[in-house]
Amino acid sequence: MITNRRRGAGYWDTLLGRPAWEVTPEDIDRVVGDLAVQGRKASTRREYVQIFKGFHRFLQARKSVEIEAVFGVRLVCPIDEFNASRHVGDDSPALLPPPTPERVAEFFDFMKQRIATARKYGPAARDYAMFRTLYHAGLRSEEASLLERPDLHFSRGPFGKLHVRFGKGAHTSGPRPRWVPMLDSLDLVLRWFLEDVRPKFPDSSVLFADESGGSLHRGTIRNRLRYLMELEGRPAAERFSPHALRRACATHNYERGVDLVAIQQMLGHWTVSSTMRYVRPSATFIEDAYQRAVAGTLAELTGKDSTA
Repeated sequence: MITNRRRGAGYWDTLLGRPAWEVTPEDIDRVVGDLAVQGRKASTRREYVQIFKGFHRFLQARKSVEIEAVFGVRLVCPIDEFNASRHVGDDSPALLPPPTPERVAEFFDFMKQRIATARKYGPAARDYAMFRTLYHAGLRSEEASLLERPDLHFSRGPFGKLHVRFGKGAHTSGPRPRWVPMLDSLDLVLRWFLEDVRPKFPDSSVLFADESGGSLHRGTIRNRLRYLMELEGRPAAERFSPHALRRACATHNYERGVDLVAIQQMLGHWTVSSTMRYVRPSATFIEDAYQRAVAGTLAELTGKDSTA
């Protein structure tokens, strides 16, 4: 906490060129814009804004009375709804649609075929199980990398559940654990992985281990997926990121009729509005929903008539 305050004070002085109590929203906009021009990543820009916000919150809690008494200024945070840090990266769901169910199925078919021909069975089979987990459980890469074997609870609930002990928290609040059901036969995939694949790696508690038995870094997971799609040989427009699998999980479950609040709990979002940003229904979503509704009504009427 002390380190963040010092960094915040340093950023105020260096980037904004004025005391914290004189900074305006336009000053924040200018700094964030300069960072974008410099080519800084969205995550880096978010970090700067969060540091500014955290330092100003500290001043409001501890120094606001003193500042107002000395300088005659009432502290007002310059981080408003327009320049506030948002969890939107370069592959924002507002910009890129997730892969379709058919595209995901094709990719997993390619991975299954590759297991039989890969030079190393273990890593190829591990990758298959890991990316199936990212998709069916809607996990973030880092959450999957931190899973351990005891986090698999096959007897919990009708499908079994993953205990995501290191779920992402909000506003630096620390890990936010959650339970995620093993849907779409993910339990079968993970049983196979534990029994047939995991023993081929060094013994450790890590679930998806590297060849030394340690955890895979989230950057490694992203690079593995990029490498596999290059091997698959599909056009660049049909390739996707690990985070796109998470958005595909949200979208495909929503299209199948899963309650939005259930998807929110599954993905570990704080609000339903965050989940809605992940949901990008297909172009025929309305027509498909209409046909399902009509088919259900006809089936119900037919059933009533047949029993009359």
